[in-house]
Amino acid sequence: MDKLSALKKYFGYTSFRPGQESLIDALLQGRDVLGIMPTGAGKSLCYQIPALLLPGITLVISPLISLMQDQVQALETAGISAACINSSLGPREFYATLDQARAGAYKLLYVAPERLETELFRDFAKEAPISMVAVDEAHCISQWGQDFRPSYTRILDFLEFLPKRPVVGAFTATATELVRDDILQSLELQNPRILVTGFDRTNLYFGVEHPRDKDAWVFRYLKAHGEDCGIIYCSTRKNVDELYDRLRLEGISAARYHAGLSQEERQQAQEDFQYDRVQVIVATNAFGMGIDKSNVRYVLHYNMPSCLENYYQEAGRAGRDGEPSECILLFSPQDVVIQKFLLEHKEQSAALEEVEEANLRKLYAMEHYCRTTSCLRQTLLHYFGEEAPARCNHCSTCNGDYEEVDMTEETKSIVKCIHEARRPYGITLMANVLAGSRSPPPGWRRPVFPGYGCSEHSTTIP
Repeated sequence: MDKLSALKKYFGYTSFRPGQESLIDALLQGRDVLGIMPTGAGKSLCYQIPALLLPGITLVISPLISLMQDQVQALETAGISAACINSSLGPREFYATLDQARAGAYKLLYVAPERLETELFRDFAKEAPISMVAVDEAHCISQWGQDFRPSYTRILDFLEFLPKRPVVGAFTATATELVRDDILQSLELQNPRILVTGFDRTNLYFGVEHPRDKDAWVFRYLKAHGEDCGIIYCSTRKNVDELYDRLRLEGISAARYHAGLSQEERQQAQEDFQYDRVQVIVATNAFGMGIDKSNVRYVLHYNMPSCLENYYQEAGRAGRDGEPSECILLFSPQDVVIQKFLLEHKEQSAALEEVEEANLRKLYAMEHYCRTTSCLRQTLLHYFGEEAPARCNHCSTCNGDYEEVDMTEETKSIVKCIHEARRPYGITLMANVLAGSRSPPPGWRRPVFPGYGCSEHSTTIP
């Protein structure tokens, strides 16, 4: 069987998408690959087709149990023998799966990266005919990536442990140039075929809204798109629960998904959404990786994510069938405060100052996207190192009306006021001083700031 026959027989396609064939050919020729392809571009086929044609077993290293299970279920439905090994298996299932894998029962074996370090799995790997190792969500190997997993950094040690090094493929949807270099070095890919397909998804409309009442905006949007399926991402579990309850009260068919729910609840919510039993799912970023649902017509972000990598990956779950779809972010300044808090309390494998600074730079880039009046598509593509025209005419800023105003003098007054205060004060107090308010803060009777506002004397300052 050749690659095109396998594509048609097992997956029902008659031709490859851009970039897929190049990576498949390289792997079949025994050459390592790095494939950076946007969500919906068909990354999984780039290692699944070679796995069918190569002798022996292909190990697929994957970060999430739900992602493995979805992939295995889809492969088994297509008639391909596959299994996964992760913490959800009991001892009996674990041993049985390894025994069947040794006997050649599977073409693809999905495994969590932590499992590679165990003695039992290494004993299996020494004997198993492993012809290829595919590293899915490869950005997890980089400390500069958005989902850094320390266990991914030990994949190289596993490869060096094997009696014979198999061909290695690394795949991810979003990676800046810094992350790409880190993947290449961390895995020590040998003479790799590197493919970066265009990040631009022309069927997607990008928008940023600044509503005073996010709930009211969401209700209006969902009622206007009542027949469509969509995802609403929130930054916290509390946001998910509250919005989910309000949607249900409004009579909207919805499910929710976050790590605080039981495995059974998450699985039920995912299946309800996957099989169109509900039209919208409200979730944290724990949801969506590996979800192969083609008819998602919109992705709303109720809160600003922590970085553009996360945003583009999550937004990219809309319109995987190529049909027009919308990706809209609801921004408020409070979102920045929440994300800074989450970053400060994020568990780090090492308190590296440069990593913390990199995370802050990513957050500022995300905030810039939310506030810019430049083309949103151009802003996204430039961030990932691609050239783009100044206007796409298919985003909220290109389609919006903006008036350019010279704020030089006002800015000078603000800076002068802050400088002469000599102490840090809140925004409200500074605004009152500059506006010449006659209402001092409660209980404050101190010397005044002369020279600001419309009156001879301004608000008192302690």
